[in-house]
This record gives sequence, structure tokens and C-alpha cells, in this order.
Amino acid sequence: RTRAWGGPPDTRRAVTRGQACPGKERTTRGLRVVAGSRAPKFAFGSSEEMDPQKKKKSCLLFHSPDTAQLAKKVADASSKIELGEIAWKHFADGFPNLFINNAQSLKNSHVAFLASFHDPALIFEQLSIIYALPRMFVGSFTLVLPFFPTGTAERIEAEGEVATAFTLARILSNIPLSRGGPTSLVIFDIHALQERFYFGDTVLPLFESGIPLLKAELLRHASDGEDFVIAYPDEGAWKRFHMFFPDYPEVICTKVRDGDARIVRLKEGSPQGKHVVIVDDLVQSGGTLIECQKVLADHGAKHVSAYVTHGVFPKESWRRFKHDPSEGAKDGFRHFWLTDSCPQTAKAVEGKAPFCLLSLAEPIAAALEI
Repeated sequence: RTRAWGGPPDTRRAVTRGQACPGKERTTRGLRVVAGSRAPKFAFGSSEEMDPQKKKKSCLLFHSPDTAQLAKKVADASSKIELGEIAWKHFADGFPNLFINNAQSLKNSHVAFLASFHDPALIFEQLSIIYALPRMFVGSFTLVLPFFPTGTAERIEAEGEVATAFTLARILSNIPLSRGGPTSLVIFDIHALQERFYFGDTVLPLFESGIPLLKAELLRHASDGEDFVIAYPDEGAWKRFHMFFPDYPEVICTKVRDGDARIVRLKEGSPQGKHVVIVDDLVQSGGTLIECQKVLADHGAKHVSAYVTHGVFPKESWRRFKHDPSEGAKDGFRHFWLTDSCPQTAKAVEGKAPFCLLSLAEPIAAALEI
């Protein structure tokens, strides 16, 4: 079968399906495909040069500009993961001008993309890549989206509200099938587990957690004599995470209304003389965590720390968190552990007390194991 190759009348020719036109480049608004040109050389090699057995066991990881640092850590964590390259440019009108380097070598490869949807303005250009990669005859495709940003908008309580968690899930459910079948979708500590049912059958959600990273930190500090209690800012956080901590005493806080204000109170458990660690999936402004810290300090906690998988911190609200260097819980937070799932926050708080970054690189590398 043949097809006509577009171009000026004097250069138009019939091309056998599957063959390339040497030296010809087709540029369209958005993705550019070079046919027959020599592929740029990078670590993964071309489809002709690469050992087929190695290709079956390796994963080529592409990433957005904001996740470049995390992607490098993921590649460093596994000898089976190589980094792919994408040219992220824009046309004069601001729309994306994208180019996937060495696209010819992706056939039959295991391919992944590390995304960050922390800024709505960056979602469209990443979706353009996410929708393009599976169509390059790849062996399988995995989307790693550490933070599912609309997870807290998962339900409606009044007619007219829009559950944008469902909207984003529908968008991701329409990622094209790869040669290997549905896309694997890796998300860490989604706000509500029932959101797995928002995704269609054309994606396979894999819900991972950053809690094992925290538990490793607690064990390390316990060897120095720290006596920990796990606290939850509300019953929702307890339901979500209490099964991770069967060997730790627990404290549960709750929010009650006092007129128009919502007040945090201690519901059950005793923080007296303990180092209390507040655990939740994410933090926005931080108001609830700060109120919990004050309540726990008033009930005799020796120190208060916190852990969240996703530090969103709009408008630099992380600056509200004061450090407790050693004096006690009333002074602030002894430690504030969070992962690098939100790249803009990770960059802002790195090296600043009380924040301690825990990288998701190794869990992501493990999730990409073939």
C-alpha cells in the first residue's frame, strides 16, 4: 500500500508505508516529526543498535521541565532506567512547540513520563506529550503523576458544584492505548481511595504511598531515644492512614464549629511527654496543622512534628511554620517531613528548618520495574 507524501508539487512522491523520505522534515503546530534524518544519539540507543533483550528490561523515562531533578534521582536509583529528552519550546502566541528526541527508537520500548500538574497552565503541554508517547508503537506506557492535584474536589454537596477530580480522571482515562495495552498510572497518596473508580478501563491506576519513607525516618530517630505518637488532624486522616502505624500510639484531633469558626480539639489519645507526629496526605495553607500543633502543645506534648506527602503551600504559606530547635512543642515544629511530589515547593523549602525533604525517587523507580 502506498500513500502520498505532502510537499511542493515538484517534490511530491509516493512512499511505501513504513518507509521514510530521506532528509524530509514535516513541521506541524505542536509535535514535529523528522522522517529519515539521523536520530540524535543518547544513552538508550537506536532501535537497531540496542540489544532487544535489554530493551525488554529497561525503561525510558521522559519528564516535564519541573520534574527534571526528581527524574534524575529516579534514574540514579535504578540501572534499568534511562532518561529521555524532550525539547520544550513555545510558539510566539504561547502555545507549546514540542519535540520528542530520538522518537524512532521508541518502538517496542517500555516508556514512562514523570509529570507535575501543580500549575494548571502547564497541564496542556504535558498532556500533549502524554497523548503522543503511547502512539509511537511503544511496548508499554506508564504515567507517573505523584500528586493528583484535584483530589480534594472529589464530591459535590450542592447542585452546581463541579467535582474536578472526576474531570481530570476522565482526561487521563482517554490516554491512547499503547502496543502493550492500557496506560499504567502511578499516583502517591491520592486524597480519597474511592477516586480509583473515577478512572475508566483504559488506564490502570496504581496508588502508592509515601508513608514508608516517614516510617524509615521514625525508626532512625527512635534509635536516638525518641518516643513517638502518631496524630491525625481529623477522622478522615485517621481512616486514610491509621493502618500504616499498628505499632504506634495514636492521637486523633477533630474540628468543631464555634459560630463561623472551626476549632481543632483533641478527641482521643494522650500526647503527654511524647514526640507527636501529625500525619496527613497534603497541606495547603497549613492552618489546620498549626492549630493541631498548638492543641497538642497545650496537652503536654514534648515536641510536635508533621508529615505530608504533598506540600502544596500556595502563596508561600510554608513560611508560617516555625521551627522548634529544642525548647519544646510550644515553639513550633521539630520536623516537617514532606516529599518532592510538588517540585516548586521542594525547591523553595530545601535546606530550611523545620522542613526535611524525603524523595520519592526510589518508590518511583520500584514502580517502573519491568
